[in-house]
Amino acid sequence: MSEEKLLTVREVSILLSISEKEVMDLAQAGVIPAYKVGGVFLRFKKEQIHDYQKSAHPSLAKASIRKPTSLQEKISDFFYFYDFYILSGMLILLLLVVIFKA
Repeated sequence: MSEEKLLTVREVSILLSISEKEVMDLAQAGVIPAYKVGGVFLRFKKEQIHDYQKSAHPSLAKASIRKPTSLQEKISDFFYFYDFYILSGMLILLLLVVIFKA
């Protein structure tokens, strides 16, 4: 008898392409079967997750192909996700200029 490796919440979220919170919500609602290890940690059987994936999302059963994004969308996404770092870097450069100019 071989031991079956159970999947974690993170692994299931990657398989289903949904957030970890959504996986937890689906497990609590009983939509996908989950097992508690030690009364706290949720684990899932890979076969049951694949069955759910095929029944609930037949289009997700195959690898999804992403449409190519335009340069404008890529630039927009870049500034959306890295705006904090860009502004922080500019502020640091401004402070360095003020400090070393004096």
